[in-house]
Amino acid sequence: MSAIYFYDDAVARGFEPFALTRPAGELRAGALLMRERWARALGAPAAGHVVADHLAQFDEPDAPRAATGTVLPAGAWVVNARFAPALAPAPAGDQLMAEGEVVALRLCAAMPLATLQDGTATLSALASVSRSTNELAGWWMHEVWDYIRHLVPMLDEDVPILGAGLSQEVPAGCIRLGSLPVYIEAGAVVEPSVCFDTSGGPILVRAGAHVLAFTRLAGPLYVGAGSTVTGDRVASSSIGDVCKVHGEVSNTIFTGYCNKGHDGFVGHSVLGRWVNLGAGTITSNLKNTYGTVQLWTPAGVRETGLQFLGTLFGDHAKTGIGLRLTTGTVLGAGANVYGSVMPPKAVSPFSWGEAGALTQFRADKFLDVAERVMVRRQVTLSDDARIQLRASYDARWSAGT
Repeated sequence: MSAIYFYDDAVARGFEPFALTRPAGELRAGALLMRERWARALGAPAAGHVVADHLAQFDEPDAPRAATGTVLPAGAWVVNARFAPALAPAPAGDQLMAEGEVVALRLCAAMPLATLQDGTATLSALASVSRSTNELAGWWMHEVWDYIRHLVPMLDEDVPILGAGLSQEVPAGCIRLGSLPVYIEAGAVVEPSVCFDTSGGPILVRAGAHVLAFTRLAGPLYVGAGSTVTGDRVASSSIGDVCKVHGEVSNTIFTGYCNKGHDGFVGHSVLGRWVNLGAGTITSNLKNTYGTVQLWTPAGVRETGLQFLGTLFGDHAKTGIGLRLTTGTVLGAGANVYGSVMPPKAVSPFSWGEAGALTQFRADKFLDVAERVMVRRQVTLSDDARIQLRASYDARWSAGT
């Protein structure tokens, strides 16, 4: 059986604040992680990520490691990790295209790993006009904010596909509004007095998820396995596995193992893994001028064209109680920010403190905190994961940005 290698090209390697600590194939797009989407589309297992050097030791439960050796084997698929294929089976062909660019290439011969190692190669340049080619439906992530731009239409398509064959009965004692489907997987716990509002899209609650009484779920919405959702209105969002979500949430992606256990609005935002939001943390997702939002990127501050955009929280980012975040904030991986004054729109990775007094978070202290946080969810910080996070830390501070 063919295996899949996920290629982080130069664009994907600039998707901060996430690219510093995780491959693009491990980002959530729509209801699923990118690698999960490709595995469904191609009907093949994930074999590895082709990533920047600081991610060489990337190690996460159930995720493939970085590709090793000198070659990628003949017969393997190489896919662009920032293209999100539709969940339907891909059409036949050795090359798959979208918007005029090759997004997936089946290798007819072994390819030197060095061909892709620095991220500058394109799959289009490696393709052959003599090989069978087909169009693949899906969504390009041209910019890091496209994960939010495409979230609602992706969920509209994903949820009915993932929910096919599941019960559409709303549990006894719950309220149903709208005519679109509600899918409840066996093993999910939904307490009485939960309101399912499908007037805007379908809803899927996975096995092991727990939705507490008096929560309003508004579609399109995906609630992943092992996650707990409680209180207020949670709408148009993708909640990954083993998350805690409380308070008002809209149009937000929880990559997985995130904790928003208290009140405070979060909208049009992306939370990386192991993010913890202190009680009362609030994101702004709309400017007072109602204009479009600008966002910091490694290439400078960029115009997004989006009227609604909240905060991008890098992996392991933490906020203190009552922290307020302005529209279009980037909170770097490993940052720990608190205080009554709003922090800057771009907070450097592995920073510690409050606005006007942010300092470098010591590497050993950061790693100790990460280990303690993960153990609480029965996940061990492996030696390789520790090495990778230290490499990410060093990459940030050696760059001096």
